[in-house]
Amino acid sequence: MKHRIVVLGAGYAGAHAAGRLARRLHADDIEITLVNADPDFVERVRLHQLAVGQDLRPRPLRDIFAGTGVRVRPARVTAVDADRRTVDLADGHGGADQIGYDTLVYALGSTVAEHGVPGVAEHAQHVASRQGALRLRERLHDLASGATVLVVGGGLTGIEAVTEIAEARPDLDVAIATRGGLGDWLSDKARRHLRGVFDRLGITAHEHTDVVRVDQTGVLTGTAERIPAQVTVWTTGFAADPIAAASTLALADTGQIVVDETMRSISHPDVYAVGDAGLAEGAGGRPLRMSCASGIPMAWKAADAIAARLTGRRMPDNTIGYVQQCVSLGRHDGIIQFVTTDDRAKPSALTGRTAARYKEFVCAGAAWSVAHPTILLPSRRRRLTATVGAEPLPATAG
Repeated sequence: MKHRIVVLGAGYAGAHAAGRLARRLHADDIEITLVNADPDFVERVRLHQLAVGQDLRPRPLRDIFAGTGVRVRPARVTAVDADRRTVDLADGHGGADQIGYDTLVYALGSTVAEHGVPGVAEHAQHVASRQGALRLRERLHDLASGATVLVVGGGLTGIEAVTEIAEARPDLDVAIATRGGLGDWLSDKARRHLRGVFDRLGITAHEHTDVVRVDQTGVLTGTAERIPAQVTVWTTGFAADPIAAASTLALADTGQIVVDETMRSISHPDVYAVGDAGLAEGAGGRPLRMSCASGIPMAWKAADAIAARLTGRRMPDNTIGYVQQCVSLGRHDGIIQFVTTDDRAKPSALTGRTAARYKEFVCAGAAWSVAHPTILLPSRRRRLTATVGAEPLPATAG
C-alpha cells in the first residue's frame, strides 16, 4: 500500500506543502491528494487589486500540478474526523464523498473575522476570499461619483485595500477607521510616508475609533459617532476556518490547530497544520501571524518534517522568523518595513516606487513558486523506510 497524504486547501501554504512533498518523496511509495474548493490557485495577497477591477492571471491547479504526481481534487471540505482519519467532501453538484488518509496536511486557511460586531455579515464587504473581492468589485463598480466608502481595520489588509480603492476611484470619498493610530506598528519613517500617501490620495483617517455596529448607511462607533458609508469594507483581521472546530483536534482560543515546532498537531500525530490554520511559535516564542509570510515557511517545514519521518532522515531544525513587512499603497507606491525576526519594526524602511517594485517582486515570486512546484531535481526524492499504510508513523525518525 502507498502512504496516503491528503492536503486540504491550495492557498499559498497548501500548494507549497503539496509541491514540496512531491519533490521530497518517491511517487512509488506515496499518493498525494490536494483538495481545494476553487479549481484555481488564488493569489490572496492581490485580492484588493481584484476588488477594484484589475484582472488576475488564472492559475488552474490541474495545470500547475500536471506531471508532479499530485492529484488535484476539486471539492469543498465539510468535515474532518481526526480519530478515524477521514475527510468528508462535497463536490459542488450535490455529490458527497469521503476519503481516508495516513498523513493529513490541514491548510484550509482563514476567513473574515467579524468579532461579534452586529451587522458585519449582513452589510459589510470584505477581501478575505476571491468571492468576497468579486462582490466588492461589483459594489464599487455601481457607485456614482462622490459616493462614500469606509474601510474598517488599520492592519496590512485595510491599508492596502483603502489605498487601492482611493487610487482606482479618485472620484469617491474614501475613509478608514482604525482602532489604534494609523500604522502605529511601523517605524517613524514608514509612518510618515504612509500619512503622506493618505494625504495625496485624499483618504480620511478615523484613528482610535472602535466600530461597534454596521448598517446599510455606515457604522456606529464606541463613542456613538456615526460614520456614513455607502460601502463598508471589513478588514479587522482573519478567523480560522471553522472545520477544525468541529473535530477533536486540539485548538487554541483563536480556533487554530495547536502544533509543535514541526507543524504537527499536539493531539493527533498524523495531522499537520500550516498557514492561517495552525498556531505555531516563531522567533522569540511569539506566535506566527496569519500571513503569506508565515504560511509558506510553515508549509516547507511541515513537508520536510513529513519527508524526514517517512524516510528515516534527520528532522529539520530551524525557527521561522521574519525579515520584512511588504505593504502596497496602490500600484505605484509602497512600504517595505524591515523587521526583527520576531516581527518588530526596525528603524529602516523602503518607501515609494522602489518599495512598490519590491512588493511586486515578492508577490510574483510567491506565485511563481506555486506554479513551479517541482523545480528541484528528481534526485532529491527519497524512498520511504518507515512503515506506511494504515498505522500512524512514529513520532521521531532515525
